[in-house]
Amino acid sequence: MKIVMCAGTFDTIHPGHLFYLSEAKKYGDKLIVVVARDDTSESFKRKKPAHNERERLEKVRALGIVDEAVLGRHGNIFDIIKEIRPDVICLGYDQNVQKNQVEEELNKRGLKAEVIRIGSYMPHMYKSSIIKK
Repeated sequence: MKIVMCAGTFDTIHPGHLFYLSEAKKYGDKLIVVVARDDTSESFKRKKPAHNERERLEKVRALGIVDEAVLGRHGNIFDIIKEIRPDVICLGYDQNVQKNQVEEELNKRGLKAEVIRIGSYMPHMYKSSIIKK
């Protein structure tokens, strides 16, 4: 079974998120989505999410395309990757981490996964920062 992993805050689910997850699902048999912890989201985005981590987790779990949704781990974001051991990691088009940085960190930890950047879906309309305004 080929496992695909996605991660994000998923504060306000919108068509861009659905596109991201649907495209990611095409790369494997099981889609596991890691929902960022409140403190992790706040450190990356420099603001608190509108919805707490439990609410965001439940919203993602309710999506029909997600096979499993879990909360991220406190501390190093690569700890959850080590636990899940995905075959493929799909990055969102606007996630600040670079593909080669993820690949380097995986290699340092002895983990093997293909890293793919998923394209955008109407980012002028469906981007969380735009929707929140």
